[in-house]
Amino acid sequence: MEFSKKSQVFETLISAIFLLELLRPNVAEFRAVGLATSTITFRALNCRKHSAVLTDFGGIGDGKTSNTKAFEAAIMNVSQVAPDGGAQLIVPLGKWLTGSFNLTSHFTLFVHKDAVILGSQDESEWPPVALLPSYGRGRDAPSGRLSSLIFGTNLTDVVITGNNGTIDGQGSYWWKLFRDNKMTVTRPYMIEIMYSKQVQISNLTLVNSPSWNVHPIYSSDIIIQHLTVFAPVDSPNTDGIDPDSCTNTRIEDSFIVSGDDCIAVKSGWDEYGIKFNMPTKQLVIRRFACISPSSATIALGSEMSGGIEDVRVEDVTAINTESGVRIKTGVGRGAYVKDVYVRNMTLNTMKYVFWMTGDYGSHPDAEFDQNAFPVIKGINYRDIVADNVTQSAQLDGIGKHPFTDICISNVNIKLAAKPKGVQWNCSDVQGVTNRVSPEPCNLLPRKEIDCPFAKDRLPIEDVQLKTCSISGNF
Repeated sequence: MEFSKKSQVFETLISAIFLLELLRPNVAEFRAVGLATSTITFRALNCRKHSAVLTDFGGIGDGKTSNTKAFEAAIMNVSQVAPDGGAQLIVPLGKWLTGSFNLTSHFTLFVHKDAVILGSQDESEWPPVALLPSYGRGRDAPSGRLSSLIFGTNLTDVVITGNNGTIDGQGSYWWKLFRDNKMTVTRPYMIEIMYSKQVQISNLTLVNSPSWNVHPIYSSDIIIQHLTVFAPVDSPNTDGIDPDSCTNTRIEDSFIVSGDDCIAVKSGWDEYGIKFNMPTKQLVIRRFACISPSSATIALGSEMSGGIEDVRVEDVTAINTESGVRIKTGVGRGAYVKDVYVRNMTLNTMKYVFWMTGDYGSHPDAEFDQNAFPVIKGINYRDIVADNVTQSAQLDGIGKHPFTDICISNVNIKLAAKPKGVQWNCSDVQGVTNRVSPEPCNLLPRKEIDCPFAKDRLPIEDVQLKTCSISGNF
């Protein structure tokens, strides 16, 4: 490895440690009650009346024995009592190898701090699932896709949490297949929840996902918080959190190191997303940190054909990351990205601070509508500090369909030792700026203005978690 590459890896590692300490979650409390038992308290949407441990159903935590059937049996068993006050399954200390398994309603999956759920590398333990209707085909291959490691559909009141327990997708097996162009179906995700409401994913460490880490889709009333997500920065498509055609979502207090976008907001792909017509809206992202040298801190798109609106982003830190909040779209996507509010970002060692792309390719097939032009408007950035930046902005709209109503205010960008000669490269965009350095392009003239930030609160911001507890010998 060249010295410069070693230096970059070392700097990324130091940055990761620093940000992890900065955002270390307030994990569940462990309290010893006696020699044989302990009590763990944690925060959840709802507490549960019934409780079981994976070992009650034949689970073996040796890291070698498959526990897929144990997970299936345990969840099937507790689902029978879940309507009576809810049920929870505890994954205790150990290494629990498993393929994909499905969750149930009124249910909590609790991963102990010394437990590791390991994704199986036996492809037979990953059943196929239907293609997503808003995508029309798989993202890796057109013919199909595999179920996620932890999967749920048509659920109400489901919690995936722990006291910082670990879920390890063992993704290197899948990354190699993908790089060698041997995937005939789409790789599994780590966690996918579909057509559900009242969802909580929190207080976990996720590592080495085969592809996307957390993918709520066609769902509402979602809280994602206190996650630590790690994947090698060169791993393919290991997005951190991807809310997709979701309403009323709160993402907060999390830290992601990724080979792709740390957060990617989505809503369907070209003609399939346009037909399905389910936007992502009412989304708040706050107190969040990212490292992703080749991708965005937060991406809006590129799959945004159901629309993206009412997005609030604040108190975000990124180090050694390609861009801040990026908009990705193109002809054929249709729909819109509108009413986006961003404030209080601290960025260090960035290729771009602002990046908008109107010619993003990647279509599901040749049938996309070449007259489906996306509408990008009402994009607001304010109160941003950035250091060691190569280029302040690359803003490319679509000819005859410019991105409009862009507002950027109170931004101070310090350049890298070898910056780009043109700091603001703009085409087919319209808007205003104020108190921005370096000087923006002529398409964004100065106006005495403070860019707005949404003043109302989203319903999900007022959802309070309850203090729950479990007791036993874990």
